[in-house]
This record gives sequence, structure tokens and C-alpha cells, in this order.
Amino acid sequence: MNLSAVALELAAATVLLLYAVSLVKKGVEAACGDVVTRAVGGAGGRPRAAAYGCLIAIALQSSTAVAMLAAGFAVSGALALDVGLAVLLGADLGSALVVKILSFDLHWLAPLLIAGGGLLHLKARGRKPVEAGRAVLGIGLLLLSLQMIGHATLPLGQSPLLPAAIEMLSKDALTVMIVAALFTWGLHSSVAAILLILTFAAKGLLPLDVGIPLVLGVNLGGGLIALWLTRGLPVDGRRLPLGNLIFRALFSAAVFALFSLQVSFAWLPGATVAAKLVNLHVLFNAALVLLGLASCGLMARFIRLLTPQNGAEKEASLLAHVSALDRSLIDKPAQALAAAAREVLHMGNLITRMLEPVMEVIASPTPETVEALRRIDADIHRAHSEIKLFIAEVNRGILTEEQSRRGIELTEAAIHLEYAGDVVSKSLLRMAEERLEGAGAFSPAGWHELMALHVAVFSNVKLAASLLVSPEPVIAREMVRQKEHVRRLVQESSQSHLERLRQGISASIQSSDMHLEIVRALKELNSLVTTMAYPRLRETGDLLESRLVSAA
Repeated sequence: MNLSAVALELAAATVLLLYAVSLVKKGVEAACGDVVTRAVGGAGGRPRAAAYGCLIAIALQSSTAVAMLAAGFAVSGALALDVGLAVLLGADLGSALVVKILSFDLHWLAPLLIAGGGLLHLKARGRKPVEAGRAVLGIGLLLLSLQMIGHATLPLGQSPLLPAAIEMLSKDALTVMIVAALFTWGLHSSVAAILLILTFAAKGLLPLDVGIPLVLGVNLGGGLIALWLTRGLPVDGRRLPLGNLIFRALFSAAVFALFSLQVSFAWLPGATVAAKLVNLHVLFNAALVLLGLASCGLMARFIRLLTPQNGAEKEASLLAHVSALDRSLIDKPAQALAAAAREVLHMGNLITRMLEPVMEVIASPTPETVEALRRIDADIHRAHSEIKLFIAEVNRGILTEEQSRRGIELTEAAIHLEYAGDVVSKSLLRMAEERLEGAGAFSPAGWHELMALHVAVFSNVKLAASLLVSPEPVIAREMVRQKEHVRRLVQESSQSHLERLRQGISASIQSSDMHLEIVRALKELNSLVTTMAYPRLRETGDLLESRLVSAA
């Protein structure tokens, strides 16, 4: 047996496995990212949230991707902590079910999926079929990589070192579990890690008493991945993966304690060691979902207790915001730009606070509510000026090309958010003031159209806040899709309004100018926040330079 050749073939197969998982994730995100984003952002109650998390993780073949999306929505305030924890627990179960599906003998599907998916990706004309082809191709390559791993591990069964190594591992189960957790974190894919373990077990290289701590370690390491990737987010974004990790750590410790007490696991369903291990993995996550759904509220309170200062600072910031623009960071571009990003996020939160109640203020205005929203606009102007001057000072130093580009993006985002605040203040609040002065009410149909348009625009503003925290291409693509949805609502509302005017409906005639002004303002506001998605889409090559048809 040539160990170097075996190691090289195993490394190549593992890299192909990781690439295939990434290919499936990107393909699904691009093909139906709007469905994914809406499902995570509007998860609902805990059982429904867990179901959504499970289904999305199966589609993306990654619980980590779901965790990153959920963290972004948590930071923007669109996802409660207990519901977010349910999403992540469901995603972990979905990831385990993916492994269960892939554990079946599907090698015969690989050529068909590679050929079909590859042709669809190369020859299809529509964007969604192209991306669907990429996802199918990824699944085919994933199955091929598992065949390569199985082929690479065959010579290991003849190695005289293997029995000694397995005997050593069986004597120190705790170390095995810790190493498996760190290995999973290093791979950044619990699916890839567990599939490697199952492949070794299927070739008879791993006994059950070694496989059990390995599976427990993979489940623990899966929680570490999201915690590591969200380490730079505000506290609301970090709480979700932290709570999920604590859930997994407690349950892993409980199962490991039973294993250490030599409780028999022979009851696990499955005729082979590999089948028993994959069923343990699924049962572990299924039991964790059932227990977690009952205790998500308790875990949410415990997580908040673990971060009392950050939580208090956030509550206080609603009344008195402390700027993150520390002048001592000017000569440290990386830290300075991170501080500027936090201030831009603060501007996004201010826009959200300003836009959310504006339709209620227009419907039932009072001088106090109008003045309160105008004060928020003043805070937006002040933040914009400070950010612009701060980044200008940072640009006088020595920056890398990436840092310069990041500075430009943050400046442009601040400018667009300031313009968005002006739209709310100078257009929408002016409508509230006209109502105070005695302007007529809207027709029921007209007001319903305006509220639907406001909901769509407000959804995009929340997505923009999520994009500032977690610059995921799937969020950027959803923002652009939402812009098209807003454009259709604007067209439908304008046509319906003109039809009401033609019919001579009194309320529509009296409120016509206000109706059209609100529609125009919401459309303009939506366009301003959507431009924040364009830099991310240019990086991924998903943004067309023009909507014009090419000349013949």
C-alpha cells in the first residue's frame, strides 16, 4: 500500500466533496433564493420555524447557510431569538436527513445527474434553469466524490497499522469527540465530515464504539462553524449560533455520558455500523428538535443573561446612541472600516424605525408623532455626515484595494440611506401634515393598495439592514427581486387609482394627489435601498449592465 497515493486520492475526493456541497448551495440560492429568504425571515411560530429550517437546510445541504441567514434577520430585528433558535434546530435536523439520503447506495445516479445537470447548466437560457442545473450537477459530483472516497479507503483495510490505531482511539473516546469537532469546524461542513466517517465505517474501518464519539463530535463541531462565522456580528446575530451550540453541547454531553457508562447502543436501527451511525446522527438531531422546541424560550432568556452588557447597551442605544466612530482608529483601516460599518447599520436601523410607523402616522396623524419621526431624520443626517468625514480621513492613509472598495461601498450606502430618510421626511411626513390640515381621507381600496406597497418596501428595508450585517448574495438577489415586485405594485396601484378617478369615486378624487405622492415616495425609497445590493451582485457576476435588449 502506497500511503502517499492513498492520502492524495483521499484529499482530492474530500475537496471534491466540499466543492460539490458548495455548488449545490449556490445553485439552490440562485434558483430560489427569494423563497429561502422569505421562509427564514418570516418563520412564524417555533414548530413552523423548525419545519422551515429543516426544509431549507435540505435544499441547501447546509445548516450553516441557514444559520447565517437567520443571524442577519435577527440583527435587523425581523427574527425573534426563540424563533431563530427553532430555525437553527430544524436546520440541523435537515442537514442530518441529507446525510441519511446520501447514505443510500446512489452511485448509479451520479453519471445521470452530472450529465443532466451539466447540460442544463451549460445550455439553458433562463437564469433559474441554469442555476437549477448547477445544483443538480453539484449533487452528481457529491455522489461521485463519495465513490472516490470509498475507492481511496480500500487499501487502508489491508494496513497493519489500522488495528493498533483503532484500539488506541477506543481507549480515549473524549479525545476522539473533541478531534472530530475540531475537524468538522476546519472543514466548515458537518455534512462532509459525517459522510467521511460513514464512508470509513461502510468499508469496515471503524467499529461502533469509535464511530459514536465521532458522530457526537461532528454534531458539536457543526455548532462551532456558525458561531465562528458570526463572531463579527452584533450581539443579536451572535446569540442564535451560541444558543444552538449550547443546545448541541448539552445534548452531546448527555449522550457521551451514557456512552462512557457503557450503555449499549446496539439497539440503534441498522444492519451495519455505517447504518447505525447515520441513524444515531438523525435520531440525535430529531430528539434535539423535540426537546429544543419546548425549551427555546428558556434558552433565549439564558443567552440574554450571558450577554447582559451588550443587551443593555442595545436597549440604551434606542434612546442615546454612542457612535462607533473612534478617531483613534483612523490609522488602523481594518478596524476603522468595521466601526464605519456599524454606524451605517445604525443608520439602517434608524430608517427602519422611521418607516415602520409612517403609514399609521399618515392615517391618524398628531403633531407629536410627526415631530418624533422628524427627530429620527435629524439623527440620520448627523450620522451620515459623521460617517462621510470619518471615511474621508481613513482614505488619507494607506489602504489595500479591497479596503478602498469597502470604504466607497460604505460611503455610498450612507448616502442612499440619508436620501431614504429625506424621502420619508419630505414626502411621506408632508402627507401626514396635510392630513393634519384637513386633507380628505383615502378610499378603502386605495388605502389597501398603499399599505401593501408599504409592506413590500419595508420588507426590502429590513433586507438591506440584513445585508449590511451579513453580505450574502442570496439577500442581495432577493432585494432586487423585491424591487421588481414593488414596481408591479406601483403599476397596478396607479392603474387602479386612475380607474377609480374615471368612475368618479369621491374619496379617490379628494386624495388623488396624496395617493400618487405616497406611491412615488415609496417607489423612490425602495430604489434607494436596493442600490445597496448592487456591489455584492457585481462581485458575484449576477448583475446585468443594462436592461436594454442588445441591438441586432
